[in-house]
Amino acid sequence: MEAILKAEDLNVYYGSIHAIKGVSFEVYPGEIVTLIGANGAGKSTTLNTLSGLLHSRTGSVRFLEENISRLASHKIVARGLALVPEGRRIFAQMTVRENLEMGAYTQPPSGAAGDLDMVYEHFPRLKERSGQIAGTLSGGEQQMLAMGRALMSHPKLLMLDEPSMGLAPILVEQIFEIIRNLHQSGATILLVEQNAQAALSVADRGYVMETGKIVTSGTGTELLSSPEIKKAYLGG
Repeated sequence: MEAILKAEDLNVYYGSIHAIKGVSFEVYPGEIVTLIGANGAGKSTTLNTLSGLLHSRTGSVRFLEENISRLASHKIVARGLALVPEGRRIFAQMTVRENLEMGAYTQPPSGAAGDLDMVYEHFPRLKERSGQIAGTLSGGEQQMLAMGRALMSHPKLLMLDEPSMGLAPILVEQIFEIIRNLHQSGATILLVEQNAQAALSVADRGYVMETGKIVTSGTGTELLSSPEIKKAYLGG
């Protein structure tokens, strides 16, 4: 089976700061793959590079066997690679429905109604709040909205950047239950998450990042049971 996404030898700089150092990994269709690591390890920078917001000085990003390393970010979305950014970044002054419709800007207008129904099926709360101004939603609802907006673009790979950040534990459980449901419905997901326990519990495979490098990898189960990972990231 061909990888849906293959990152090879990514080296990303912020000015003179070498933020990503020779990172390589792949995601296969139907997987949940997670990148875990401490704050500042380079996880979000990696996602921003994959989505075209940043560019690597070396190597390549291949998506569906096409080199997308130099494509503009909106063209990458149109090819089916969608990012739910850290901090959600919804359109606070728009309604829930308007936010969702913005997510479909790369799609033909004829399918929008069916896409809304699909999103409302995954997120019944958004249907209840359809006409509400998005900035008045709770943090958990805003995270659901950001994920729903990304789904409106028909992603072949959905990238989630810190979906549990700032949420109460009960809402974190809800978000990860939604991630499981999306996976069961056939979604391929690349998950960046500081809550390593939650991330590894849903992931098929994981990569551990430290100071811009991938230092180890394995199945979610292997990493959850690793003494080194427990000590460093799971409070074990």
